[in-house]
Amino acid sequence: MFYFLSKAVDFLVMPLSIAFFLMLYALFTKKDRRRKRAVLLTVIFFMLISNSYIVNKAFNWWEPRPSNIGSIHQVYDVGILLSGGLIASNDPAEDHAWMGRHGDRVLQTFLLYKSGKIRNILITGTSSEAVMAAGKGETRQAAAMLVKWGVPAHAILYEEKARNTRENALFSARILKEKFASGKYILVTSAFHMRRSAGCFVKAGVKADLFPADFYGNYYGVTLKSAVIPDPDALAYFSLLWHEWVGYVVYSLAGYC
Repeated sequence: MFYFLSKAVDFLVMPLSIAFFLMLYALFTKKDRRRKRAVLLTVIFFMLISNSYIVNKAFNWWEPRPSNIGSIHQVYDVGILLSGGLIASNDPAEDHAWMGRHGDRVLQTFLLYKSGKIRNILITGTSSEAVMAAGKGETRQAAAMLVKWGVPAHAILYEEKARNTRENALFSARILKEKFASGKYILVTSAFHMRRSAGCFVKAGVKADLFPADFYGNYYGVTLKSAVIPDPDALAYFSLLWHEWVGYVVYSLAGYC
């Protein structure tokens, strides 16, 4: 029930949904003042969420700062890799994997392993029913890619039932307590998703250090273009961040993180 309710709430409060409802209100209200206010609010709203400078600052505030592998001075028993956008599967006939929009998580986990910072990798998460039925689940595909890159198959564990971040934490906790009860763990996921993920793992009883990947914010300064000209990419990025904010609030209210 929580899974479906969270998806419904997510749809209702997404940026484009908010703009759509404002325009509907402007279309059907009978008072000119209210109509003008609704249109003005919609314009201002779109100007703000399509501004690259503002969106970048929002990501910088929300995301943890990048971590350098060279600054890690211990070896972890398990690197926990959260799925969700790791692999893009568009055709059952594909004979090789395609990186998804959050594929950087796989790369960073690989770099941690090759640099000797983690001994084992646990990949957690399921894929859509159609993808799973075609044998293209991204958890297994990410594992296969890591093996091709040189990670021994025996060093990779995975679970394929978790549908959301809470289940990632709960199902991973069971595996970790069974196989690496006294081990040290490091959590790898997208930087924008790290706060919610870390909170869920703490609630599940897993204490892990954090290694953010897949950054959307940057620290190279502002340009005139990013400060003034509306950017459709900024709108897409803000929608991603807004989605995460909504998820964090819902999870917090439910006591999951």
